[in-house]
Amino acid sequence: MARTDEQALPAFPVRARLTWRVAVQIIACLILMIASVAFVAGGLMRGMSGGSVLFIGLGVAGLALFGAGLSTSAGTLLSRRPVLELDAEGVRRPARWPLPRRADRVLPWREIHAMCAVRRGLTNAKRGEQDYLVFLPSAELLETARTAERPQLVALTLPDVPATAEAARWSFAVDASWTASLKEIVAEARRRHAVPVVDRRKQ
Repeated sequence: MARTDEQALPAFPVRARLTWRVAVQIIACLILMIASVAFVAGGLMRGMSGGSVLFIGLGVAGLALFGAGLSTSAGTLLSRRPVLELDAEGVRRPARWPLPRRADRVLPWREIHAMCAVRRGLTNAKRGEQDYLVFLPSAELLETARTAERPQLVALTLPDVPATAEAARWSFAVDASWTASLKEIVAEARRRHAVPVVDRRKQ
């Protein structure tokens, strides 16, 4: 049942802060773009021999590839677009920049049966583990979250598992760089709607 003051609550956006990994990615793309420009310039200065054409082709390909990477990384950072947003409608997964916000996906509160906190092992995560918050859009998925063994729980975060693909669409890897913790996100969600919580991180 929805809270009576649901409409009065402002949207709760969760954003990713700038991290060293993102900064290094931007710098690396910038350096590789400069190298690509050097390839093109070097090829043009040598004339239109076979080797020069190869240099120019590699440079143009590098400019396109690394330019797209730089544009995406820098644009995502500068746009300050949330990675997750809770509002009066429900849970919102904002479209990736540069797509327009009208491409956002929204899971209405009335369709959310529960939230499930899951922990899975990842080699590139801090302490080798990553916490996920999954919004469950069906009673069957809620039952899975409550009773399943760990391998099936992990499947809630994997989009290529047909039985749980619907849950994976609303699975969020809660990163340490986010402006809100998993606990804070759950609290804000429950302020807007009486959503049950299933915490399976230690099971």
